[in-house]
Amino acid sequence: MAALLRRVAGTATLRSGCLRKLHSVYQTAELPDTHQLLRDTCRAFAEKELAPIAAQLDREHKFPAEQVKKMGELGLLAIDVPEKYGGTGLDYLAYVIAIEEISRGCASSGVILSVNNSLYLGPILKFGSEEQKQKWITPFTNGTKIGCFALSEPGNGSDAGAASTTARLDGDHWILNGTKAWITNSWDACAAIVFATTDKSLKHKGISAFLVPMPTPGLSLGKKEDKLGIRASSTANLIFDDCRIPKENILGNPGLGFKIAMQTLDSGRLGVASQALGISQAALDCAVDYAQKRMAFGSPIIQLQAIQFKLADMDLALESARLLTWQGAMLKDNGKPYTKEAAMAKLAASEAATSISHQAIQILGGMGYVTDMPAERHYRDARITEIYEGTSEIQRLVIANQLLKRYKG
Repeated sequence: MAALLRRVAGTATLRSGCLRKLHSVYQTAELPDTHQLLRDTCRAFAEKELAPIAAQLDREHKFPAEQVKKMGELGLLAIDVPEKYGGTGLDYLAYVIAIEEISRGCASSGVILSVNNSLYLGPILKFGSEEQKQKWITPFTNGTKIGCFALSEPGNGSDAGAASTTARLDGDHWILNGTKAWITNSWDACAAIVFATTDKSLKHKGISAFLVPMPTPGLSLGKKEDKLGIRASSTANLIFDDCRIPKENILGNPGLGFKIAMQTLDSGRLGVASQALGISQAALDCAVDYAQKRMAFGSPIIQLQAIQFKLADMDLALESARLLTWQGAMLKDNGKPYTKEAAMAKLAASEAATSISHQAIQILGGMGYVTDMPAERHYRDARITEIYEGTSEIQRLVIANQLLKRYKG
């Protein structure tokens, strides 16, 4: 199947003319053939391999290792990574489509893919040396290894520039000390991109990024967090205690870490938006299916106007957020600024996921509140999308800042 995806990549020019494609997508509500084939492939995989076990994975907090390996074989762990590094060689529109479809089957699997693609491989692909790309990308493309992204700390949250984790150069090694919090994939990762302060006097300009193998001496993991949702993905602290890594493991130049983090979060927000879209679609599917079967007052409740109005609002929010997400991906593929569009997509999609999954439970009534139906899991999974990779409040700040720049300019 990986060969299929690579062959698909060769049948169309994915990185040129994407904005023209966007107009076509808006006008016809259809994807290019290349992307539609990818969407169908991911949807079939999610329906067969993920949806039937998603509840069990959630209940047991079980990392889907076998399914991740299969997704790696499909080429989904490195969708926009060039083939010469072991990737699939598709574009970012393909990436967001794939993440949505996988998340529709299992939101935890969606975030595992998103972190590896956009937060781990993405910055190495953009800022890494050729040697680093060969060492830190290629082994992480086929599902046997995954990476993680360590930016947040217990005390800084959204203030990414206030990193208290430090890195000190000692001969041919950097020595890292500090704690990183809320790290997705932590217990299952084989490497991490870690952000640490190398010069406190420069504040955010004194932050650098490092490539850290896992496990490695001086690095320990905190307990797995017992989370409300996305429970099949591991989340824990990374604790550094005189952790020594080779000098050449710095990503980019010293002091470039904050820039790397901010640019990475732009693309990561499109990944979270796509995850939220998948959750939204799954919740809407569940609500429609139930409303068609549930009888009340002599007919299916889907014939009630009150139910139809709810479904209409749910679909409107979903489709609007999807188009924003596709727009952001296409701007990125064309090398255009997309910071505002990524924030808009993440904000719209995450708030849509929370609202849609809420209304799905309302339509299901009591059945939406029990684990016999997936609606309650969608509701729990949706909530985190408004928090990680920048809260909704942060997204509004980003959007406002970009808007004011346009008017000032």
